[in-house]
Amino acid sequence: MSLHPSVAAVRLAVRRTLADLVAEQPGRRLAPDAALLVACSGGPDSLALLSATVFEGHKLGFRVIGVTVDHGLQEESAAHAARVVEKMAALGADETAGARVEVRGGGGRGPEAAAREARYAVLDQMVQHFGAVGVLLGHTLDDQAETVLLGLGRGSGPRSIAGMRRVDGRYRRPFLGVRRATTVAACEALGLTPWDDPHNADPAYQRVRLRREVLPLLDDVLHGGVADALARTAALVRDDVDALDELAELHKDEVLDAEQLEALPAAIRTRVLRAWAHAAGTAPLTSEHTKALDGLITDWHGQGPIDLPGGFAAVRASGRLTLRPHPKE
Repeated sequence: MSLHPSVAAVRLAVRRTLADLVAEQPGRRLAPDAALLVACSGGPDSLALLSATVFEGHKLGFRVIGVTVDHGLQEESAAHAARVVEKMAALGADETAGARVEVRGGGGRGPEAAAREARYAVLDQMVQHFGAVGVLLGHTLDDQAETVLLGLGRGSGPRSIAGMRRVDGRYRRPFLGVRRATTVAACEALGLTPWDDPHNADPAYQRVRLRREVLPLLDDVLHGGVADALARTAALVRDDVDALDELAELHKDEVLDAEQLEALPAAIRTRVLRAWAHAAGTAPLTSEHTKALDGLITDWHGQGPIDLPGGFAAVRASGRLTLRPHPKE
């Protein structure tokens, strides 16, 4: 019997990711019993990912570890996490792990951002615990399209429009070129019953409204193909952003020369300033912070220190920029 096309598609995506991961290992060889984490929520994307990773990973010698994170945001979330652990074991994971995290909002973050931050923190801990060579995540092309739209709507610059990376340090996203419908079809073909997260139908979440209202409307107005177009846009922007970031790296220093910086294109100069501030320990700069900091270079008229988040102030003196702790009142 021939393999269902959706199953073939998800396995191929995982196979390519694992081949790249093996090629990055010392001597292009996998260490015996090398651990690979697969984040699994129990939804169709992550179930299809775990199933494909078990199938492809075992052929290469990976020890596949299924990991689920309970954010504690819903009633009976602990019971759901326990069911996911059972499903991961039934799918053939060599080992399973679950963790409960506390999601704290505040600081301008919404619940989605806070949950994401908590989730990645615990995944980082599990990487260290298992000595894993990587973590696979189930984000799809549809997730990428939603991310690009969110970045556009917030006006937060090209880095957010560039979307998620296929390879982001220890994290790998094999399905960024795979549609969500394909993962759903793969689960159906494999006889898997995914969890239907009630948050995916809650219009209080921006992504839900993008998924259910905005993207269908754009498809209707633009005659289809919007998600694919947004994903292509992300890839193109990411290439440009990465190139600019590499150029900016050539100009970083602990003390910045204002005259040299002024000669740089704005796209590179502002990257140098953000990287310089971040390296010194500031919190991430907003566009307003960056504009004010850039004003010390391009609109210098003797203005005083520029307050930056994290308790720092930027000062221009004798043609140079320096950072110093902000004096306490």
